Amino acid sequence: MEKSIWRKKPMSAYEADIKNNQLKRVMGKWTLTAIGIGGIIGGGIFVLTGTAAHYHAGPALALSFVVAGIGCVFAALCYSEFASMLPVEGSAYAYAYGTIGELFAWIIGWGLILEYAMGAMTVAVSWSGYFNKLLHLFGITIPYYLTNDPFSAASYAAANNLEPAAFSFNLPAFLITWLVTWILVKGIKEAANTNNIIVVLKLAAILFVIIVGAYFVNFDNWRPFIPAPEMVAHADGTSQEAYGIRGILSGAAAIFFAYIGFDVVSTSAGEAINPKKDVPFAIIASLLICTVLYILVSLVLTGMMNYKDITGDALKAPVAYAFDKVGQPWAVFIITTAATVGLVSVMLVMMLGQTRVFLGMAKDGLLPNFFKQIHPKLQTPWKSTILVGLVVSLVASFTPIGVLSDMTSFGTLFAFAMVCLAVLILRLREPNRERPFKTPMLMIIAPLGIITNFALMYLLSGKAQLYAIVWMALGLVVYFIYSQNKSNLNNMKED
Repeated sequence: MEKSIWRKKPMSAYEADIKNNQLKRVMGKWTLTAIGIGGIIGGGIFVLTGTAAHYHAGPALALSFVVAGIGCVFAALCYSEFASMLPVEGSAYAYAYGTIGELFAWIIGWGLILEYAMGAMTVAVSWSGYFNKLLHLFGITIPYYLTNDPFSAASYAAANNLEPAAFSFNLPAFLITWLVTWILVKGIKEAANTNNIIVVLKLAAILFVIIVGAYFVNFDNWRPFIPAPEMVAHADGTSQEAYGIRGILSGAAAIFFAYIGFDVVSTSAGEAINPKKDVPFAIIASLLICTVLYILVSLVLTGMMNYKDITGDALKAPVAYAFDKVGQPWAVFIITTAATVGLVSVMLVMMLGQTRVFLGMAKDGLLPNFFKQIHPKLQTPWKSTILVGLVVSLVASFTPIGVLSDMTSFGTLFAFAMVCLAVLILRLREPNRERPFKTPMLMIIAPLGIITNFALMYLLSGKAQLYAIVWMALGLVVYFIYSQNKSNLNNMKED
């Protein structure tokens, strides 16, 4: 096959991948749904609700989740059609490879690497914040220079008139990453069972927040529900227009990475018992369940406390802070414990997705063989899992959370838009191909998904856009220097 950047992976190659799958198929539709919920419910509810309400949408944060949810529904329906046709690991990358071409597939895969890695790092930092709050409830304090990256530690020292530390390192974020890495190396069944237990605890805690918090809602905090636009200063000294319609949309962009979990369901197709039926079910079910919960929690949070008061420590743990503010400190312990435990499953799902994307790309020859080596006994890609753990632990220990979350949203939005485009192209090119799940009204759904996701990318911070462009440029360099020459398609005849 010629070295064209538009060459596509033949369907016969996908069939061979499915036949030669070395991963253990142990996950049914509800386990897959739990994987999706485990990835979706976490940082979005326990951390980003406060940030998005204060800096973007105010009480209208609920509408931001509606907008983000709609954008996700378009993508989820397109994901489901592809997942039913190509039940292989690699997610959007694999789908694009067989439809749009190798270069587009590489760009999407490179974007997914950004999405999952940054997502795991963001959650590691969030977990550290909740873990420290939990320790404080027991009167235990870790020195600030062991719980913050160097930039955040310097700001903390300056704000509290402390002598700047010679060295700062987010130790809890580092340690939790290696715990999750160990679980993932040990086996997918153990990882899935751990996730299932944590998901049950998280759902119970969130229902607790919604039901109990509803009794403390002050309707005055919702007036006006959509505040008038104004400039809001950020912690880094910059200012940005917030509130109004633009604030709702920018809020949707900022919290979009919270929905990354359903994407991980598709990357787990190689470990699903009946992927053609169970993966589409789990994608749609996890998305709908979590969107409803996000909307309800955001309404309760902005009703319990004024969005203008979500500052300082409240930004790190807004839901717990809201209960403390209404005089319910006993509830703070429940919420903080649930968040601390719950964020572990989000990290687990993010890092699981990362290694499966690596696995799919390595099987196609676009990444070194190192990334596709499966442990003969554990049946997991153990070497790449350890490498991901190393990178995530180090970056999370030395990088502020704001930069990480916006970068994750960019990667997520880009991948979702490309999936909508890819499924549309394949439907037009091969309308008679068997589709166990068929996206309804695709000619409307797919274009709306593309427009929505690109529009939300535009509303992300300029810094996130710049970093993402640099990352994509680096990816193109890697592709043309290494991946194009090493691709398996170089030695494959066209169908």
